[in-house]
Amino acid sequence: MGNVITTPTEFFERHGGTLEQAVAAIRGRHFWTPYPESPSPKVYGAEAAEQGRAAFEAHLDRDFPLDGPGGDERVVTERSPYGVELGIGYPHAGADALISAASKALPSWRDAGVRARTGVCLEILHRLNARSFEMAHAVQHTTGQAFVMAFQAGGPQAQDRGLEAVAYAYDMITHYAETVRWEKPQRKGGPLVMDKRFAVAPRGLALVIGCATFPTWNSYPGLFASLVTGNPVIVKPHPRAVLPLAITVAVAREVLAEAGLDPDTVLLAAERPEERLAADLATRPEVRVIDFTGSTAFGNWLEANATQAFVNTEKAGVNPVVIDSTDAYAGMLGNLAFSLSLYSGQMCTTPQNLFVPSGGIATDEGVKSPAAFAADLAAAVERLLADPARAVGILGAIASDEILARLENAGSLGETVLAPRPVAHPDFEKATVRTPAIVRVDAGRDDVFGREHFGPVSFVVATDDTDHALRLVRSTVGESGALTASVHSTDERVLDAARRTALEAGVNLSENLTGQVFVNQSAAFSDYHGTGANPAATASLTDPAFVAGRFSFVQSRRPV
Repeated sequence: MGNVITTPTEFFERHGGTLEQAVAAIRGRHFWTPYPESPSPKVYGAEAAEQGRAAFEAHLDRDFPLDGPGGDERVVTERSPYGVELGIGYPHAGADALISAASKALPSWRDAGVRARTGVCLEILHRLNARSFEMAHAVQHTTGQAFVMAFQAGGPQAQDRGLEAVAYAYDMITHYAETVRWEKPQRKGGPLVMDKRFAVAPRGLALVIGCATFPTWNSYPGLFASLVTGNPVIVKPHPRAVLPLAITVAVAREVLAEAGLDPDTVLLAAERPEERLAADLATRPEVRVIDFTGSTAFGNWLEANATQAFVNTEKAGVNPVVIDSTDAYAGMLGNLAFSLSLYSGQMCTTPQNLFVPSGGIATDEGVKSPAAFAADLAAAVERLLADPARAVGILGAIASDEILARLENAGSLGETVLAPRPVAHPDFEKATVRTPAIVRVDAGRDDVFGREHFGPVSFVVATDDTDHALRLVRSTVGESGALTASVHSTDERVLDAARRTALEAGVNLSENLTGQVFVNQSAAFSDYHGTGANPAATASLTDPAFVAGRFSFVQSRRPV
């Protein structure tokens, strides 16, 4: 911890250049990042990797160093999908204590002003970036992500998403005048003159409910959007992935204290097993903003029951792929194989349903029937994962027993094209690693492919034709939602129809991906993650609507 900052806006002045570039990036939608995603020692320094590992290992088998409301009780709920014993205890506080502390912090955080709040958030992100290797180990051993993915998605890419939210919130607030002398000319006599002031009124307390697979990437947009707009935040991690968000909260509280602000502006809400602390907090009248990533069931419950709050949910989906034709068959197969295998399909953006016309698809290698395509895709997955050392770097580990059970049951859903198999991890002998399952079904089995099977389970669905496939996209996305959709075709008319279908279904579309860009990926400052226009999510990460519901403008005026 450094010296106390005499003025909170000093952080703003320190990082003003970064903020200026971030605002330009959200407007221009071009590539930009201040947080390099490569874990190379040339980027982060020769000692950073080892220091990060040591920092992570220092957390194991002891209480996490975090103060806050509540007593001395500690909760231990995490287990590593790699078989490593974590044994980390986190402070426990009930809903009353958390809400009381956050409520007391609200006035000072609101009154600090947007520049001070933005500066604090920029400094938090800066310090989190410096701890990216520590965060990578924390994400790897709570979520099951492979290390490089955990470094990128849990560290710099999550920080990008947080900075994106900061930029949107700051830009939205400061885009309008804070004070004005208003003059209205009169037909007789002098003008009417008023002095007017416009202040940001935060909605109230914010609740961020983290997920088990991407605890930082999915939580940072809501966390930082709420903070910049003046709302104290209670961070409720998933019980299986507490450490990444505990580190985040610790850094935030450190920066707040140095700025002379109340550390209880950001609080950790670790919960006991089966406590349902999130449900308790979410329905309290003081909680006015909720950000949630996770199951459809709880997301729907929040939308129905947390009626006092501005609720943003990202839930489940049945992400479709329409395959009409291609002039790069091998590249398409390789791209799809990687998309299905990455992090064992435990991504909300992973394709699930691959729609193929029964008459086959035209390719540069001849016409391929649905059966031939399915067999070729299975072979591409097998080639990709043939080397165990390479396979574990792509697959990571299975995050939960529920996903493992779903994978093991996949063969009962249709004709098995590719059966899952275990893969031995060269570094973690107790790791739970499995290859994907691919199942063939016909278009009448919408009871199977019409619902989500989260994890490495996908379906090759034979349709009457491409138009039929597009109708199935519209119906399944309309009913069950999707975060992504993709299409492969050499016919511009088909691509136009796919774009219209995606627009009507409210889902983001990727076209003809055959190289090193994958449908799973979403780039901050350029790609919108989710749309809020179908049942998979009520919001987009990140757009103006994601920020606007977190505050109001309140004015005061008087005659001059």
